[in-house]
Amino acid sequence: MAAVAASPAAAAEDQELQREAVPGLESQRRQIENGENGRGRPLQAGESWFLVEQHWYQKWEEYVQGGDQDSSTSPGCINNAGLFEDQVNWRLKKGLVEGEDYVLLPAAAWHYLVNWYGLEHGQPPVERKVVELPGIQKVEVYPVELLLVQHSDMDTAHTAQFSHTDSLDLVLHTAREQFLVSPQEETRLWIKNAEGSFERLCNTHVTVLDAALKTGQVVIMETRNKDGTWPSAQPHAMNSATEEEEDFQGQPGICGLTNLGNTCFMNSALQCLSNVPQLTEYFLKNRYLEELNFCNPLGMKGEIAEAYADLVKQAWSGHHRSIVPHVFKTKVGHFASQFLGYQQHDSQELLSFLLDGLHEDLNRVKKKEYVELCDAAGRPDQEVAQEAWQNHKRRNDSVIVDTFHGLFKSTLVCPDCGNVSVTFDPFCYLSVPLPVSHKRVMEVFFVSMDPRRKPEQHRLVVPKKGKISDLCVALAKHTGVSPERMMVADVFSHRFYKIYQLEESLSSILDRDDIFIYEVSGRAAIGENSREDVVLPIYLRERTPARDYNNSYYGLMLFGHPLLVSVPRDRLSWDALYHILLYRLSRYVTRPSSDDEDDGDEKDLEDKDTLPKPGHVAGSSSQDPGLEQAGPSSGVAGGSRAPVDNSPGPSHWPQRARRKHLFTLQTVNSNGTSDRSTFNEDTHAQPYIAIDWEPEMKKRYYDEVEAEGYVKHDCVGYVLKKAPVRLQECIELFTTVETLEKENPWYCPTCKQHQLATKKLDLWMLPETLIIHLKRFSYTKFSREKLDTLVEFPIRDLDFSEFVIKPQNESAPELYKYDLIAVSNHYGGLRDGHCRCPGVAGAHPGGGGRGTPGGERSVWTGRRGHRGGRSESGPWTLPRPRRAAEDAGLRPLLQTPRSPATRTAVSGTTLMTTASRP
Repeated sequence: MAAVAASPAAAAEDQELQREAVPGLESQRRQIENGENGRGRPLQAGESWFLVEQHWYQKWEEYVQGGDQDSSTSPGCINNAGLFEDQVNWRLKKGLVEGEDYVLLPAAAWHYLVNWYGLEHGQPPVERKVVELPGIQKVEVYPVELLLVQHSDMDTAHTAQFSHTDSLDLVLHTAREQFLVSPQEETRLWIKNAEGSFERLCNTHVTVLDAALKTGQVVIMETRNKDGTWPSAQPHAMNSATEEEEDFQGQPGICGLTNLGNTCFMNSALQCLSNVPQLTEYFLKNRYLEELNFCNPLGMKGEIAEAYADLVKQAWSGHHRSIVPHVFKTKVGHFASQFLGYQQHDSQELLSFLLDGLHEDLNRVKKKEYVELCDAAGRPDQEVAQEAWQNHKRRNDSVIVDTFHGLFKSTLVCPDCGNVSVTFDPFCYLSVPLPVSHKRVMEVFFVSMDPRRKPEQHRLVVPKKGKISDLCVALAKHTGVSPERMMVADVFSHRFYKIYQLEESLSSILDRDDIFIYEVSGRAAIGENSREDVVLPIYLRERTPARDYNNSYYGLMLFGHPLLVSVPRDRLSWDALYHILLYRLSRYVTRPSSDDEDDGDEKDLEDKDTLPKPGHVAGSSSQDPGLEQAGPSSGVAGGSRAPVDNSPGPSHWPQRARRKHLFTLQTVNSNGTSDRSTFNEDTHAQPYIAIDWEPEMKKRYYDEVEAEGYVKHDCVGYVLKKAPVRLQECIELFTTVETLEKENPWYCPTCKQHQLATKKLDLWMLPETLIIHLKRFSYTKFSREKLDTLVEFPIRDLDFSEFVIKPQNESAPELYKYDLIAVSNHYGGLRDGHCRCPGVAGAHPGGGGRGTPGGERSVWTGRRGHRGGRSESGPWTLPRPRRAAEDAGLRPLLQTPRSPATRTAVSGTTLMTTASRP
């Protein structure tokens, strides 16, 4: 009983103590209204303010203004019941207005009131944050209420409140906690718009306000599948295929890429990059998520990095035999229009774009500062190099820089004043030239003046930078004909595309050109009895009926091979030329018999009567020379090897005689398509003669099979042996001194003018993973070619120490030894070809792209245990024109020979190596 009786006394004592702790009414009013922590204080972003019902607050104001602390008008406990819709979820009513429905108090004032008057039992405090919106700070009374759902269960939603200033990371974290997602699983967010479409929330570092999320909006959390794919990326039609892929369990990383049509260049580059250990580990462990740079104006808004990450996760999940890189291809085409469509491209060009895109998407530098490049100005190399690298890192800091970037030393020397400029420049890969042979093999056809000899095909070795005269000299060694008695022409479509002069460069002749070298009469000394020959270009044409409504018009079509014929100037008559040409064509043109000569009808003779009477030129004979006279005179007499400028034009030519001939002769233009007599041309222009055949006469006397015949000289079997070169030779060539071209001069700060300075590149610092690009495609003004020189290099411990000029620390020297991890190889020529990333030794030769681990002989097994992948072949490679018979399997490009000396031959374009580790 005593204990029970003591209870009211203790309660009264507590009330008395509490009353003593409550300050006076005027003090309360000052602390709540005007104090340092009162209602009048300015808002500060991030601090908490509390809502108090307006009705209770008014009662409190009346109470403190009354001055009677013991008055019955005390407001009692704080009661915010009028602010809530219900007493269960305690959700605020919509449309509450400050000053009418509630007042806002800072945290300190709120705690004063709670201590003085208490809070109604069971009611939660209504705490809200001050947010900083564009141009204003305000208390966020109504947070954003989002409906969180899972991609696998869109019907079950969980409501969560977020401030406008909360980041999407918090939204994702809340969703993961709500749906019990394990830390190892990767997730991403989508939102459902009002029209029912879905949009990715890529940048989770932005706020809810920046993402424009509104109350009631559905946020979907998607969880990545075990095979590395996203459920949203799988069409419904592929659900069954996806289930089969999930059941498949293979070796991670051994995965093919489906050829979408001429995308082998992309697949081989992706396979190489996928097998870089540091980079793949970076993506597989999701470290890239924290470094995605969505605001970099030079980047791709993180889309290239995310698309590549998806590919890596799928390839290394172990659940795929092959994957279709369609999404990645679309992203690449979106940001690099040159890769749109399905044309063939260079694998190195794609790799360069991808490395640059990944770097900018993952650049840790969010705001690049201006950095002024400084010359060495006599300072030590180590100081200048360290400064250059630090300046580079101030603007470029990413996993790509950490893995692939090295440093050049560039030295420029002015040829006039001797000023030396030294700079250090970063690089991502080495594009090294191949030692180019100074010889060139050319195939030509030699046409002798002897009509009995068929044209001969010759394969000649000439200087690559030689002249047309060098080609004639090389041919003279095979034929015994003097170079002075040769003329070189490019024949295309039965006509002379170009007749070359001796001084012209051989670089103007492409390998695909049909080059004919004609024997012509030689050059005799000028004297009283000397005479000059005119070299006439001769075309063959056939008269064909045109498709006219009455067939009254006849067209002329070129056929056969044109000729260059030497004609004595004193025999420039039509009949003399006719017999000279008949002699030159005697191997495949049959001379008509005497009966055939008289086989013309009266109509033919009447037609001949319409021709002008025969005329003469100076020195010509009125008699028609016979075949016996035409033969020797057409080639033996001395004369000029090229047409002379004062050769008679069409208006001075002798007129044709009336006689039954196999063909007629006509002066034409250089294309052989128009009669020159119809034009008012310069009479000193080069004359071209066309031999016009009637179809019946051609069929009767012209042997097409014999005319097209030719023989091969023994030299055709000659193959120019190309000795293989070591990769070190390519590096040496890369670091040799060169003189700048006229199109790219250097401005000398001392001379104050542009100079063709000498330039030398040296390797100062090498990266962890070194990419070497072999520049096999050679382009000049006149020609393009692919160099097929064999390059040899070791597959392990490729030592670059001799090329790195950075001084070594004797106590802790740096090692510059590399192991080969991947090769992107191009087969074919300039017009078409195929890129491959050769597979693991022991890989299955066909479908699916699976591979078995190789032993010590596997050239693709790196020091870190990573093996090179490969582009899909066989059934996964779409056929291209003229390549449908491509082999389905993969021939290992690099093999370790049985001999102890490890030497490897490769004809590829891009090598990828990683630093050796003991």
